[in-house]
Amino acid sequence: MTAALLIRSAGPGVSIQDTGRPDMAHIGLSRGGAADPLALHEAAALLGLRAPSAAIEMAGMGGTFEVDAPMRIALTGAPMRARIDQRDIRWNASHLLEPGQRLTIGAAEGGTYGYLTPAGGIATTPLLGSRSAHLTAGLGALLKDGDRLPLGADPAPEAPAMGLIPEARFTGGTIRFIEGPQTGLFSPETLARFEETEFTRSATANRQGVRLETEAPPFAAEVTSGLSSDFILEGDLQMTGDGQPYVLLAECQTIGGYPRIGTVIGPDLARVAQAPLGAQLRFQRIGIEEADRLAATYAARLKTLRRAAKPLVRDPASIPDLLAYTLISGVTAGRELEE
Repeated sequence: MTAALLIRSAGPGVSIQDTGRPDMAHIGLSRGGAADPLALHEAAALLGLRAPSAAIEMAGMGGTFEVDAPMRIALTGAPMRARIDQRDIRWNASHLLEPGQRLTIGAAEGGTYGYLTPAGGIATTPLLGSRSAHLTAGLGALLKDGDRLPLGADPAPEAPAMGLIPEARFTGGTIRFIEGPQTGLFSPETLARFEETEFTRSATANRQGVRLETEAPPFAAEVTSGLSSDFILEGDLQMTGDGQPYVLLAECQTIGGYPRIGTVIGPDLARVAQAPLGAQLRFQRIGIEEADRLAATYAARLKTLRRAAKPLVRDPASIPDLLAYTLISGVTAGRELEE
């Protein structure tokens, strides 16, 4: 019998996301998939899976969930307050969810996108090679109260709960970018001023991109009239008509006409996507060789995540049936060594 995940209630931005559709730009479809792919790799490490699988992505707010078969789940990405029934549980960790128990996930306490990954995998029918909802393209839809998602069987429900210290990426910070084909449209003075400016993550943000705000003068290109539409990518730094930057994210369009001052490197994109409202971000231009080195380091780090996951150590004060455990294997009178 197929297991299932029942969504008792869902926040306003809850959807199924995996690693997306990376090879569809030629038909006008951007990658889509998780806004923070690193969170899927962390979940795979916690659950002992060979590769990332589809997860429930929660934008700012989680929901309430149940299963009808024992199922380990991993909670990764933006930290959110979570509990099973009335017991608080740790984020960035795996836990066993039993039938009849209710998993409740609240608002994000840092970052933007949290992830719930079932160990058995979400078994919805793939579309164009992915289970991800690509809302901009009209593929799939947001999840809603009462939805029932088919799951595969948990390959190891008896495995111990695991924890992982996540890479820091939930408060903004410095974002590295490389020059692109239109960087030359901006004067050296504008480029220097761009790197010196501290930006604030705007409320205008979704899976397509994030607007950045500042009180500094606009960052206008020297040539904009007659600029034809061109291919654009996730990570591109577009300057809109008012000279304020947008960082394009997973569901961005694939063609656009606004000038681009550069492109955020892949390892730093999650930091942009996860930046909460009001977070401060600065930009640092790097060369191609440095970007390639950072990409290789990032790829190598993904391969070490499973070794970084460690069994959770429970606080005895949080175990309601502590006296049911055999804490001492034997009893003595205490004078055996004297006799």
